Amino acid sequence: MNSRQRRGVILLLLSVLCAFAAFAGVLSVISDVNSKVGPEVAAYRLKEDVAPYTALQANQFEKITMPKRWLSDNAVTDLAVVSGKIAVTQLKKGSLLQDDMIVKRPALANDEQEIAIMIDAATGVAGKITPGDLVNIFATFAGENDGARAQSRIIVSNAKVIDVGRLTALEPDQGDRNRSAVRQAVPITFALKTKDAQRVAYAESFAQHVRLALLADGSPTTLRPGESTYTLEGDK
Repeated sequence: MNSRQRRGVILLLLSVLCAFAAFAGVLSVISDVNSKVGPEVAAYRLKEDVAPYTALQANQFEKITMPKRWLSDNAVTDLAVVSGKIAVTQLKKGSLLQDDMIVKRPALANDEQEIAIMIDAATGVAGKITPGDLVNIFATFAGENDGARAQSRIIVSNAKVIDVGRLTALEPDQGDRNRSAVRQAVPITFALKTKDAQRVAYAESFAQHVRLALLADGSPTTLRPGESTYTLEGDK
């Protein structure tokens, strides 16, 4: 082998060594990236704002993937957990869903049933009554004939709220003199026994107004005989 051939062999060996070095460098970079990023997992991002205390639906979220090490320990990775849950606070569009954002919807007792009615937001209910609260449900009735007294009644005391819906615009009533005025109302769902549910349904259909009075925590109402009904004449 002459000197030219030896130089060729040496250059070939050097090229092979450089190729191995470059390959090893690439593997090292990939390994370093994998060690920093790690495997990717599913996460869920809100597609829209969600009001507090409203029931959650799967279509309110979009699935994304991101490195597991970047997720907090309480990030939701399985959307099935939102079934039967409500938001505990205002959820913003684009936020990642975490399990401390949601709670289980209050359950019904064996002798209870759900009933929902629309409550006028002008009565101050919006944003103040939440699932789990106790309220008194008031209804005001006009006199049925000339000379009859108008009455305000507590139709249900200590009613348990289990859901508060979204603020909704209502069309004016046919008999409303100001047809241009659009009222806003909130659907409120209660857990009530059958008789109380009937009272609420009757009041929503026939009362002039239905209002809620929020009770302090741990302070349910105890009504004495005659306290559930009020007339103006009774103050005299």
